Amino acid sequence: MNDTGQEWEWHDARGGLGDRRIEDYAIVGDTQTAALVAGDATVEWLPLPRFDSESPFAAILGDERHGFWAIRPTSGLTRHRRRYVGDTLVLETELETQLDDGTTGVVRVTDFMPVRTDAPDLVRIVEGVQGTVELETELVMRFGYGELVPWVRTVKGELRAVAGPDSLTLRAPITLHGENLTSRATFTVGPGEKMPFILVWQYSHLEAPDTGSAEDALAATIDWWEDWICSCHTDVPEAPSVVRSLLVLKALTYAPTGGIVAAPTTSLPEQLGGSRNWDYRFCWLRDSTLTLNALLRAGYEQEAGEWRNWLLRAIAGDAAKVQIMYGVAGERILVERELDHLPGFASSVPVRVGNAASGQVQLDVYGELLDSFHLAAWTGLDGDVDAWHAQRMLLEHLASQWELPDEGLWEIRGPRRHFVHSKVMAWVAFDRAIDLVERYGFDGPVDEWRQLREAIHDQVCARGIDPDTGSFTQFYGSDGVDAALLHIPLTGFLPIDDERVQATIERIQRELAHPADPTLLRRYLVDADQVDGLPGDEGCFLACSFWLVDVLALAGRHEEGAEHLAHLVSLANDVGLLAEEYDPVAGCQLGNVPQAFSHLGLVNAAHALSERERSKPRRRTGEYGRAADRPTA
Repeated sequence: MNDTGQEWEWHDARGGLGDRRIEDYAIVGDTQTAALVAGDATVEWLPLPRFDSESPFAAILGDERHGFWAIRPTSGLTRHRRRYVGDTLVLETELETQLDDGTTGVVRVTDFMPVRTDAPDLVRIVEGVQGTVELETELVMRFGYGELVPWVRTVKGELRAVAGPDSLTLRAPITLHGENLTSRATFTVGPGEKMPFILVWQYSHLEAPDTGSAEDALAATIDWWEDWICSCHTDVPEAPSVVRSLLVLKALTYAPTGGIVAAPTTSLPEQLGGSRNWDYRFCWLRDSTLTLNALLRAGYEQEAGEWRNWLLRAIAGDAAKVQIMYGVAGERILVERELDHLPGFASSVPVRVGNAASGQVQLDVYGELLDSFHLAAWTGLDGDVDAWHAQRMLLEHLASQWELPDEGLWEIRGPRRHFVHSKVMAWVAFDRAIDLVERYGFDGPVDEWRQLREAIHDQVCARGIDPDTGSFTQFYGSDGVDAALLHIPLTGFLPIDDERVQATIERIQRELAHPADPTLLRRYLVDADQVDGLPGDEGCFLACSFWLVDVLALAGRHEEGAEHLAHLVSLANDVGLLAEEYDPVAGCQLGNVPQAFSHLGLVNAAHALSERERSKPRRRTGEYGRAADRPTA
């Protein structure tokens, strides 16, 4: 058994790069970037040196022409299996082949990225397990997202590839030769024999730094991950999956700044063959409260503080210029463009880098920010004068903007609407600010904020209700529902037993649950009101399904919530990773992977159901659910 609680099972070998499924990928990373490794131990994605950099391996979005690194038996692959080493991000893949004498050969490939020192490096250790196996390594390096063929030469026994500002250096005990713009070599390993390969990135005007031995790096990397995870709270349902989710969140953290990317990939489709393909290698403000909740509940106050500090730096300046997302260091310019030379995963085009949604107006982010700063104060994270000054500026701007339409939580590419969730989160912003004044002695125009809070509440309850069903609607004038409305009771806007809340939950479960799997929720019905301005369909959004577990826990329906959570956990791939969405008909994951929003949802849902949390007040407080005392960590 591995740490996800799943068996380390053999899987029959499928076809080549063009036959992948999104769940075929595992992740290794160094908390500044990440590589995606397919089930047959082929590396198909590795942006360098940061999450949002260009990748010299882009086969995940194309084919063999666009860059990959394979290590495989020359006699062909029959089966493979993989697991993470304990609670780490060190990946072991075993490859099985039939040998010429009719016996079975097995080799193990251990992949990891040492925690960053001078430069990013990917280490691959090939070890013989059973029989004497001949293998081939095929290294296709294509800079510029698979477009640029580099100059490749051997210098002092090391293979070096250069294109523009980028270079890769391969250190290996064997010599690779060039063939059809590919670097190849064959080698043999017997039981217990090991062959280390180290691929190092560096700016092309510099020499690659010394990396030391692969075995020393392996031991240090295992120790680092195990030291980090040992302090987490695991007295929760589905604890192994919670641990794996926390490891994923740490892997998606850009260590120099504390920012957390939504996913390490771009343009993995929300519908196979469709155009809903987005770049998620950025940091969304919307994730702020969910992230703080997950980290604090799990015992990671330092990471929570670093994330809060990243938020403060990112939003510094004019409150009217606050964006919904930023680069990992707080960059504001995230221009979206299409890479026409890439045919896309499963022919899903366009392939996009950058994200035009960074320029959208999404009023809910103000509520998310104030909620996260409120949570930080409530749980005892150190505050400062600048943080409160920034919040005052945000509230002043929101006071003049909350009545305007926006693009909403789901970043629609259609016309702006008066989304109910956005209005609710505007209410949250003023509600949390009022609580900070009343409970913690902060200074602010609390009477004005009380009036705004009441005005927003009254407007939402007057204009955001469907008169026929008594439920809240996706936006004013709509007759559809949105899974984001589950946040109405979670934020304290209305109590869980309110008739309108109950009607909304019932409609969401009835109308947004997928017919093939009622545990899974769609965000909204994509053809209703043509709200998002995009063609095609999408899968079930996993974060929404975890929110439903939160709501069931809040309603005291713990047994039902636990059943939902167990089913959602079962949708993870063989190494415990979740993408953004799931297709219950095709039985496959969809969207970018691994997805922070999904893993955050898993962690928070598990804690919501835990015995430890049931005796505590909800950390998302509000007018109808305020706690009397600050909780202890």
